[in-house]
Amino acid sequence: MKIRWMLVGSVFALIGVIISIFQIAEEKSVHGIQAVEKKDGLPSFDSKSSLNSLLLKRFKAVAKEEKTSVAMDMVSQESAKAESAGADYSETNVQVEGIDEGDLLKTDGTHIYQVSDGKVQIIQAAPANQMKVDSVISFETSFSPYQLFLYDDLLMVIGHSYGNMVQTNAKEMAKMMIAPIDETMKAVIYDVKNKQRPQKIRELEVEGSLLASRLMDGKVYVITNKYPQIWLLRENTQMDIRPKYSDSAKQTEMEPVDYSKIKYFPDSNETNFTNIAVIDLEKPTEKMSFSTYVGSGQNIYMSKNNLYLAVTNYESSLLGDNQSKTTVYKFTVNGMEVEFKKSAEVPGNVLNQFSMDEYNGHFRIATTKGQVWNDRKPSANNLYILDENLTQVGKLEDLAKGERIYSARFMNDRIYIVTFRETDPLFVIDGKDPKNPQVLGELKIPGFSNYLHPIDDNHLLGFGYDTKVLSGKGAGNQPIILTDGVKLSIFDVTDMKNPQEKFTEIIGGRGTYSPLNYDHKAMLFDKKNHLFAFPISVYQNSKKSEFESIYEFQGAYVYNIDLQSGFSLKAKITHQDPKAPYEEWENNIQRLMYIGDSLYATSPEKISSYERHSLKKEGELSLK
Repeated sequence: MKIRWMLVGSVFALIGVIISIFQIAEEKSVHGIQAVEKKDGLPSFDSKSSLNSLLLKRFKAVAKEEKTSVAMDMVSQESAKAESAGADYSETNVQVEGIDEGDLLKTDGTHIYQVSDGKVQIIQAAPANQMKVDSVISFETSFSPYQLFLYDDLLMVIGHSYGNMVQTNAKEMAKMMIAPIDETMKAVIYDVKNKQRPQKIRELEVEGSLLASRLMDGKVYVITNKYPQIWLLRENTQMDIRPKYSDSAKQTEMEPVDYSKIKYFPDSNETNFTNIAVIDLEKPTEKMSFSTYVGSGQNIYMSKNNLYLAVTNYESSLLGDNQSKTTVYKFTVNGMEVEFKKSAEVPGNVLNQFSMDEYNGHFRIATTKGQVWNDRKPSANNLYILDENLTQVGKLEDLAKGERIYSARFMNDRIYIVTFRETDPLFVIDGKDPKNPQVLGELKIPGFSNYLHPIDDNHLLGFGYDTKVLSGKGAGNQPIILTDGVKLSIFDVTDMKNPQEKFTEIIGGRGTYSPLNYDHKAMLFDKKNHLFAFPISVYQNSKKSEFESIYEFQGAYVYNIDLQSGFSLKAKITHQDPKAPYEEWENNIQRLMYIGDSLYATSPEKISSYERHSLKKEGELSLK
C-alpha cells in the first residue's frame, strides 16, 4: 500500500511538472508575444492581440485567486526624513536627501506656492508683515491639482484630471474599438519668473492615477498606475486597451503607447500598466522620456541611482491561510533613462516607502507576514537584505510574532523597526554586516510610533499614538485596543543594546490626530534651532463613553526639543474660529514652514506668520 501511494504521488508530481512547462510555453507564445530578451531583459508585444491575450489570461488567473482570498486589514501610513539643515528656508520633509517629493506647498525663500481649493496661489511671503497674493492660477473644473515641484523659475503642478471621460453605458462601451479614458495624471509647467504673470509653457497627461513623483537633478520622475477595464476584452477582444498619453512638446492629443514599447514582467499576474515618465526641467520644452510595463506597483523607493517598485500579492492556501509575498522591481536611473534591471520576491507585505532602503550597494526591506490576531498561525516581521542583483544575502525573520510593522527607519548601519499589538516594541538592529543583521536591543512601551525621525546619530523622535487596552471584550474574547491621544517620544539609542524612551508627551485624548500620522510631509523639523512643529486636531475623552470624543482645538503645535529636558511646548497656532464647535476645513492648518527668521502656518483660506524664535505674531493674510 505504501509503495502504491508513493507511485501515485510520483505520477501527480510528474503531471505538475508537465503542466508547468506548458504554462511557461503558453506565456511566451500567446498569439505571437515577443519573448526575445531586450536590452533590459524584458519581452514586449508585437500586436493588439498579443497584449489583449496576455491581459485576459492574467485576468482569469487573478479572478480565480480572488474567489478564495480574504483581504488583509492593513493600514498604509507614511513616515519621513529630515530637514534642510543650514538653509535660509525650509524644504519639504523627504525620505532621501537630495531627492525632492511633490507636496501641496513649496517655497523659494521669498514666495509661497500653495495648492488650495483647486487653485495654485503664489504669495509674496517676505517680509512677513507685508504678505500679499501675487497671482492665482486657476484650472478647469475637471482638473484637481494636489502636488507641486519648484525648480529655479519653473513651477510644476501635478494632479488628477477627469476631462476626457466618456459617459456611456457598458454595452456601448464594449462596442468601441478604443477603451474610454477614466482618469489621467496631468502635469502643467509654468514659468514663474514673473510672479504676477505665470506663463504656461508645457502640459503633459498620462492615463492612470499617480503612484509617486520625485525630483532629482532637475529631472521629475512621475510613476502612474493604469488599471484597464479588462472586462471590455471579454466582450470585444479587438478593443485597444493600451494606456494613452500626451505631451505638448510633441502632440496635444492623447495617443496610445506603441505595442513594441510596452514591456511585461513574465513572472507577474498583474494586469495593470505602470507608466514611468521623466521630464527634464532644465530643458522644459523637450519631449519627455516614457516607458510602460504590464505589472503593478504600490510603493516606491528611490535612491540616487535606482528606483524600486514594490507590489504585494496575496495567495490562499488549501488551509485557508492568506499568504502574502512582495515582488520588488529594480530600475536603474540615469538622467532621462529609467531601465529595468532585476526583480526579486520576499515573504510578507510592505507598509510604505520607508520600509525600503538602499545602502552600500544593498537593498533592505522590512515586511510583515501573516495576520495579526491569528493565534493558530500568528503574524511575524522580517528584514531582508539583497545585493545589487537582488540576491538575498542576509535576513532576520520572526520578529514580534502576532504583531505588525507600524514604522521603520534605516539610518546607515542602524535599522529601527517598530511593531505593535498591545505594546510598542522598538527593535534596534545592527546592519553593519549585510550578511548577518542582528537585533541588539528591544524596548517595549505603551502605544506605538508610526513615524520615526532622526534627531542625531543616537536619538530618534517617535510620533504616533498612546493606546488603551480593554481586555477580553473583542471578537474571540480578544482585547480591544483604543488610541488615546497623540504620543511624542524621544528615544536614546546611544547604547544600542539598551534603548531608552527618554521623554514622552501625550496630546489630547481619543480622536486626536495629525496629518503627520500618515503623511511625513506635514512635519517641520528645524534641527539647528531645535524646532519641531506639525498640524494637529485635538479631541478630549468623553466621560460618558469610552468611544466618544469632544473637539477642543485644530491648528499647529510648535515644540522646542532638548535632549536634556525633552519637549517644551512653545506655541499653539490656530486659524479656527474659537467659538466653532467643530473643525472648519477651510481653516485647518495643513503645513508649517520657515523663511529666514519667520515661521509660517498655512490653511486653505489664511496664512499667518510669526517671529521664528519668540513666536510673536508678525502678520496675517486672508486668501478668501
